[in-house]
Amino acid sequence: MGFNDHFAFGKYRVSGVRGMFFLLLVAIGFGATAWSPTTPAVGDEKDFLEESTLDVLGNGSQNQSPRMPVRLSLADEVVPMDAFGVREQLDRELVVNAYRHGSTMLYMKRAARWFPMIEPILEAHGIPDDFKYLAVIESGLDQVVSPAGATGFWQFMKGTAPQFGLRVSSEVDERYHVEKSTHAACAYLLEAREAFGSWALAAASYNMGMAGVRRELKEQGVGSYWELHLNAETARYVYRLLAIKTIFEAPEAYGFDLRAEALYAPYEVETHWVKGSIPDLAQFARSHGSNLKELKTLNPWLRKDRLNL
Repeated sequence: MGFNDHFAFGKYRVSGVRGMFFLLLVAIGFGATAWSPTTPAVGDEKDFLEESTLDVLGNGSQNQSPRMPVRLSLADEVVPMDAFGVREQLDRELVVNAYRHGSTMLYMKRAARWFPMIEPILEAHGIPDDFKYLAVIESGLDQVVSPAGATGFWQFMKGTAPQFGLRVSSEVDERYHVEKSTHAACAYLLEAREAFGSWALAAASYNMGMAGVRRELKEQGVGSYWELHLNAETARYVYRLLAIKTIFEAPEAYGFDLRAEALYAPYEVETHWVKGSIPDLAQFARSHGSNLKELKTLNPWLRKDRLNL
């Protein structure tokens, strides 16, 4: 992981091992994808959602209370729906995310492109599939930088990134590298799961750090996320993850109607090796039938207009 780089550009994506890089040919487009939001079969919806006179879609109103799942799990760990505060906190996140239609719809569109890349990496590391939604709540599957400096899909801090195999320099910042940062996130989550014995606590620690979760567990004398009194941000964090999971798994029940052609398709790529430095990425892109815009858009981990090996 430490010396493998991937970068794509319009038609190419570049990766490397020490002194050698490879380019992957990319076809940009929209259309049918390997992932799409799915809804339960009509006959199964009663099992998935509570009966309610406030049907989200039934009368066309946009001001109905979102349906509450009857049963819910996170990474095969049952969410204690009847525990103190759980339903109300989950309801808050369902309301916020179901009625932020523009943002949530964009998340779904982007997921069609990026989940096919993220899901196999999670599986390879033994991370439950539900953790793909962690990237959604962290970054909206966008290459964002937080006010604190957390960067990329998985929002690694500059100081933390190298601990999980990500290079950060003036020219290369692998926090923007979707594949590598996903591997790094998996390494963190496995360490946190080992530390706490709970995926919910591992998820919470992604927001407040393992030391913070460990301290709160000790001071409060409890053993689960659902019992902890936490700062406002972390208290909402796992519930937001659950809300996004719930909406993504039954989008129509929450007012989302996404046709396959509206989703963002994954990029199709082929490999091309680069063995030396690239002093001018714009010229390099043109020589391969692409341009700097495509190159930098698809390879945001390239922070300059050159690459020195």
